Amino acid sequence: MEIDVKSLHPLEIKVLLHVKEGEQITAERIISELGYKLGQCNQAFSWLAGKELIIETDRINRIQYELTELGKAFNEIGFPAERMFNLLEEHGALPLPKIADLLGLDKSDVGSAFGKLSKQGVFGMTADKMAEIREKILPPDLLLARKLVMRGAEGPLEETDLSEEEKKVLSGISKKRGAAGAPFRLAEREDIVYALTAAGAETSLVLKEKNITGEELGAVTQEMLAAGSWKNTSFRSYNLNSPPSRVLLGRRNPYGEYLQWVKDKLTALGFEEFDGPLVENEFWNGDALFMPQFHSARDIHDVYYVKNPSHAKEIEQPYLDQVAATHENGWKTGSRGWGYTFDHEFTRRQVMRSQGTVLSAKQLPKAKIPGKYFGVARCFRYDQVDATHGADFYQTEGIVLGEDVNLRTLLGLLKMFAEEIAGAEEVRYVPGYFPFTEPSIEVHIKHPVLGWFELGGSGIFRPEVTKAMGIDVPVLAWGLGIDRMALMHLGLNDLRELFTPDIESVRMRRGK
Repeated sequence: MEIDVKSLHPLEIKVLLHVKEGEQITAERIISELGYKLGQCNQAFSWLAGKELIIETDRINRIQYELTELGKAFNEIGFPAERMFNLLEEHGALPLPKIADLLGLDKSDVGSAFGKLSKQGVFGMTADKMAEIREKILPPDLLLARKLVMRGAEGPLEETDLSEEEKKVLSGISKKRGAAGAPFRLAEREDIVYALTAAGAETSLVLKEKNITGEELGAVTQEMLAAGSWKNTSFRSYNLNSPPSRVLLGRRNPYGEYLQWVKDKLTALGFEEFDGPLVENEFWNGDALFMPQFHSARDIHDVYYVKNPSHAKEIEQPYLDQVAATHENGWKTGSRGWGYTFDHEFTRRQVMRSQGTVLSAKQLPKAKIPGKYFGVARCFRYDQVDATHGADFYQTEGIVLGEDVNLRTLLGLLKMFAEEIAGAEEVRYVPGYFPFTEPSIEVHIKHPVLGWFELGGSGIFRPEVTKAMGIDVPVLAWGLGIDRMALMHLGLNDLRELFTPDIESVRMRRGK
């Protein structure tokens, strides 16, 4: 491989000029001899290895013991046992709680230190429950631990430099993980050893022949121009063949940007946005929508239950009683209801929101008439994940209330969603069934690759839903899969691409 020495970075040049063929090249050596930082070493080694100027020859595993913040504190003020010993030596026997107060230590630390040194015969307890010194010399392991902490304050301790006795003591005062409560942290290091290749040795000779030192400057500063020092300075040559740096401009996630675009469009049409929590109770998630409590869609195989807390404390009144009566006998809605005994315990059960229509139900009691509302809701439903289904997904929900709204109004809204927001060219409207709307309409669109699929459902809320919430005018409602609309709008073929971890895919993605 032929190397253009002018393209080499100063970090690479200095390494190549400093080492000789056959010598070991390590980060520790370059840091010590050239004053590099660890990051500079790693960068230089990476570049040189990529150009085949150096080659890896060995990997050496090392174990180090690094002082933690607790260890630094012990170095300054001593170990708890050491401080207790000095205190008792000065004041005589004391109760353990008093020792903790005087030294500012936790009672657990005092108890632990006392127990350990009691086993070694250094501490004892008097008849009146006072701690006292029984052996006038601290145990050897504590004295050695103190010395190790002092050495650790000067830098990490290499395992290869330790005696067997020191290793034994360190094993009791160090941790590999969760080391905040130990004086030392055990760290495993891997040193990579490199050596010059034949091409690297040849490149080093060329650098010397061309008098390239790595000290050449890459830019002229204002200070150099003012002082005129640039006249006597060597500069790095420009390589016009070097590719320019890639500029990565910041931008929003395409799907997040699409969701915001949908919100802006609906807001511009006069809709007000509503929102709600991800965790709902069965009352708002289904009961308020006139879904019977025995409906199959409310089974554990379709809804995610919340384990803790499993039930809401209470349900808002008078809506609970009105909805319960509607389910049992129709209440004042003109309906016969579902004809079963409403379960007040079941209705408080907590679930992950399984449909965005729950937001529409909660908006009804506080909605203005006439009024237009929408929301973008994240929902959770037990489902097989594939190109058009997800275990969690987004829906756009909405309601339009007023004396004059009708099915034609709803069809106009659905047309806007399918054609303008989703970008579909082929749309069809299919009769559907939902417990809370009559009539009910499903919207289907044709994807160029996936074919026809359902975009969502809609309809006019039944009186059993609206009257129990205090509404006596027609209410249009829809719940459409905004993930599926995004498939069309962004030109994708799989819902999972909306949430891809592939950053390049996210950068390149564009809407229509």
